[in-house]
Amino acid sequence: MAEGISLAEQADIAKEFLIGLLEKMNLTAEVSVKEIDAETVELSVNANPPTELGVLVGPRGTTLQALQEITRTVVQAKSPSRTDRILVDVAQYRERRVAALGRFANQVAEEVRETGEERALEPMSAADRKAVHDALTEADGIVTRSEGEDPRRFVVIAPA
Repeated sequence: MAEGISLAEQADIAKEFLIGLLEKMNLTAEVSVKEIDAETVELSVNANPPTELGVLVGPRGTTLQALQEITRTVVQAKSPSRTDRILVDVAQYRERRVAALGRFANQVAEEVRETGEERALEPMSAADRKAVHDALTEADGIVTRSEGEDPRRFVVIAPA
């Protein structure tokens, strides 16, 4: 837990900010809070139907990444010292993205096994790179590595 304010207090600040943002954008949604561990909290924005929340996700989650950073900044501005880890998800986007990246990574891994040639993926965020690495951790005959510099850092899938 960060010195100064508790994780629960940080979550309350983040939730209040997100609710206010949703109101300003005329979006009807609920914000729920879940403690992941002693230093991490996830705020989930959900609506029924979730279709109107796409504006908060953006292409490939870029708007969601920005929303998470802004939310963290709001919490940091109200915290006298460092903050804990604040995650924001919208309409289970992150869960769906991790699953999709896992399926894609396994398809590419199969191609690498068949051809024996490594394959570089497109540049992606740290979270997306982690999803690819995690999906292939147990894959037989495959190794992964990240190369390049942010924001153009990418994953290479290679034969073991």
